[in-house]
Amino acid sequence: MKASRIAAATVVAGSAVLALSAPAFAHVSVQPEGTAAKGGYAVVDFKVPNERDNASTTKLEINLPADHPLASVMPQPVDGWDVKVTRSTLDKPLESHGEKISEAVTKVTWTADGKGIEPGYFQKFPLSIGALPEDTDQLVFKAIQTYSNKEVVRWIEVPQEGQAEPDNPAPVLALSAAAEDGHSSSGTDAASDKADTAGKAENAAADTKAADSSGGSDTTARVLGIVGIVVGVAGVGYGVAAGRRRTTA
Repeated sequence: MKASRIAAATVVAGSAVLALSAPAFAHVSVQPEGTAAKGGYAVVDFKVPNERDNASTTKLEINLPADHPLASVMPQPVDGWDVKVTRSTLDKPLESHGEKISEAVTKVTWTADGKGIEPGYFQKFPLSIGALPEDTDQLVFKAIQTYSNKEVVRWIEVPQEGQAEPDNPAPVLALSAAAEDGHSSSGTDAASDKADTAGKAENAAADTKAADSSGGSDTTARVLGIVGIVVGVAGVGYGVAAGRRRTTA
């Protein structure tokens, strides 16, 4: 009986822990596809899980950081969702590729034209953004999630380092250090490695061909040498035989 009570208490406690910890893993988040380097461009995915078991997520609003406006923001089409891009005039114009930009995307809104994100599912919403700022280590995107029962959840609280995660944390994109030349060098390195490999293969083939050629020449020389010796021996034999015939005669 005592063991049964302990087991039951453990199950209840475990369920309580899961219930309390579930929201921490179910908030709207953002992650780059690859890297998000300072000064570069990136494709980022906003992952939206459905936290409710009696309603679907039917709308998502992503507010772009006003303190670090982005010159280029392009959403990728998502099946079953309509997308609206809101542009606003900037208080301080941006400069991109030598041109001043006075207007930028400040909000992207996806609205379901069907069932949306049903209970037990999640959806990713990709954005291409850039150029990423070089004077910060992260970008904060405030998100608003709307359910089919009209409930609205605002993921707008900015997490603070050294403090517990807030109840409704905003999606935060961590930025990696910029490459020395401002661009990724992986493609160049790969091409260089490929060229080196091809060059080594070509040199190896040339060496093999030269070795085969040298080997063939050596074999020919040896055959000719043996033929010469045989001919010489035959000639000596013939001379001896001829001398004996003269002596006998």
